[in-house]
Amino acid sequence: MPKRKRGVTGDVASRREAIRKRERRVAETDEERNRRLQLWHNVARREERKIQKNKEIADCQTWHNVGRREEPKKQKNKEIDDWQ
Repeated sequence: MPKRKRGVTGDVASRREAIRKRERRVAETDEERNRRLQLWHNVARREERKIQKNKEIADCQTWHNVGRREEPKKQKNKEIDDWQ
Protein backbone atom coordinates (compact mmCIF):
# COMPACT_ATOMS: atom_id res chain seq x y z
CA MET A 1 0.00 0.00 0.00
CA PRO A 2 1.48 3.40 -0.98
CA LYS A 3 2.41 5.87 1.72
CA ARG A 4 0.10 8.80 2.24
CA LYS A 5 1.38 12.10 0.98
CA ARG A 6 1.71 14.66 3.69
CA GLY A 7 1.39 18.38 3.30
CA VAL A 8 0.44 20.30 0.21
CA THR A 9 1.25 18.75 -3.15
CA GLY A 10 0.89 19.41 -6.85
CA ASP A 11 -1.61 21.97 -8.07
CA VAL A 12 -2.48 23.19 -4.60
CA ALA A 13 1.15 24.11 -3.92
CA SER A 14 1.52 26.06 -7.16
CA ARG A 15 -1.81 27.78 -6.57
CA ARG A 16 -0.70 28.87 -3.09
CA GLU A 17 2.60 30.11 -4.47
CA ALA A 18 0.78 32.19 -7.10
CA ILE A 19 -1.46 33.68 -4.41
CA ARG A 20 1.60 34.58 -2.31
CA LYS A 21 3.23 36.26 -5.31
CA ARG A 22 0.08 38.27 -5.99
CA GLU A 23 -0.15 39.37 -2.37
CA ARG A 24 3.50 40.40 -2.37
CA ARG A 25 3.03 42.47 -5.54
CA VAL A 26 0.00 44.22 -4.10
CA ALA A 27 1.96 45.08 -0.98
CA GLU A 28 5.08 46.36 -2.76
CA THR A 29 5.56 50.09 -3.09
CA ASP A 30 6.16 51.92 -6.35
CA GLU A 31 9.83 52.24 -5.47
CA GLU A 32 10.20 48.49 -4.91
CA ARG A 33 8.31 47.78 -8.14
CA ASN A 34 10.55 50.16 -10.11
CA ARG A 35 13.65 48.54 -8.61
CA ARG A 36 12.41 45.07 -9.58
CA LEU A 37 11.54 46.13 -13.13
CA GLN A 38 14.85 47.99 -13.52
CA LEU A 39 16.69 44.81 -12.56
CA TRP A 40 14.91 42.85 -15.31
CA HIS A 41 15.57 45.66 -17.78
CA ASN A 42 19.30 45.49 -17.01
CA VAL A 43 19.33 41.71 -17.38
CA ALA A 44 17.63 41.98 -20.78
CA ARG A 45 20.04 44.70 -21.92
CA ARG A 46 23.04 42.61 -20.81
CA GLU A 47 21.75 39.59 -22.74
CA GLU A 48 21.17 41.76 -25.81
CA ARG A 49 24.74 43.09 -25.64
CA LYS A 50 26.11 39.57 -25.26
CA ILE A 51 24.20 38.38 -28.33
CA GLN A 52 25.42 41.38 -30.35
CA LYS A 53 29.02 40.80 -29.27
CA ASN A 54 28.85 37.10 -30.18
CA LYS A 55 27.39 38.01 -33.59
CA GLU A 56 30.24 40.47 -34.23
CA ILE A 57 32.81 37.86 -33.22
CA ALA A 58 31.21 35.29 -35.52
CA ASP A 59 31.18 37.81 -38.38
CA CYS A 60 34.87 38.56 -37.85
CA GLN A 61 35.72 34.86 -37.81
CA THR A 62 33.72 34.32 -40.99
CA TRP A 63 35.52 37.14 -42.80
CA HIS A 64 38.84 35.84 -41.56
CA ASN A 65 38.07 32.41 -43.02
CA VAL A 66 36.87 33.92 -46.31
CA GLY A 67 40.23 35.63 -46.67
CA ARG A 68 42.01 32.37 -46.00
CA ARG A 69 39.93 30.53 -48.58
CA GLU A 70 40.56 33.14 -51.28
CA GLU A 71 44.30 33.31 -50.65
CA PRO A 72 45.07 29.83 -52.07
CA LYS A 73 42.92 30.61 -55.13
CA LYS A 74 45.01 33.71 -55.85
CA GLN A 75 48.17 31.69 -55.37
CA LYS A 76 46.87 28.99 -57.72
CA ASN A 77 45.92 31.57 -60.34
CA LYS A 78 49.39 33.11 -60.07
CA GLU A 79 51.01 29.70 -60.57
CA ILE A 80 48.84 29.08 -63.64
CA ASP A 81 49.81 32.49 -65.06
CA ASP A 82 53.50 31.73 -64.41
CA TRP A 83 53.21 28.48 -66.38
CA GLN A 84 51.81 30.29 -69.39
